[in-house]
Amino acid sequence: MKNLAIATVLSFVGITAFANVESPELDVDNATVIVAQDFEEIEVSSLPEAVSKAVEKNYPTAKIDKAYKNEKDQYKLDLSLEDGTTGTVYADAEGNWIDM
Repeated sequence: MKNLAIATVLSFVGITAFANVESPELDVDNATVIVAQDFEEIEVSSLPEAVSKAVEKNYPTAKIDKAYKNEKDQYKLDLSLEDGTTGTVYADAEGNWIDM
């Protein structure tokens, strides 16, 4: 009887192993392109006036803590609000917000 139980379990395991559907692999190359944007830190004072004005207009209580720039003249801005919340926004050189 014990052998019958073991044989049943082994049969079940063998069947489920063949029935396993392969899950698609994560495309790491695309994820890396989205995450790594090659931004280099710059002085906040060196931001284009259009970017600074866009922050003043859309986030009047925000302070720009850090600024970064990439080779496409896109800017990553670390902002902090008066209530203590922080966030990151992205803009182009003309002060238009972009999604990254």
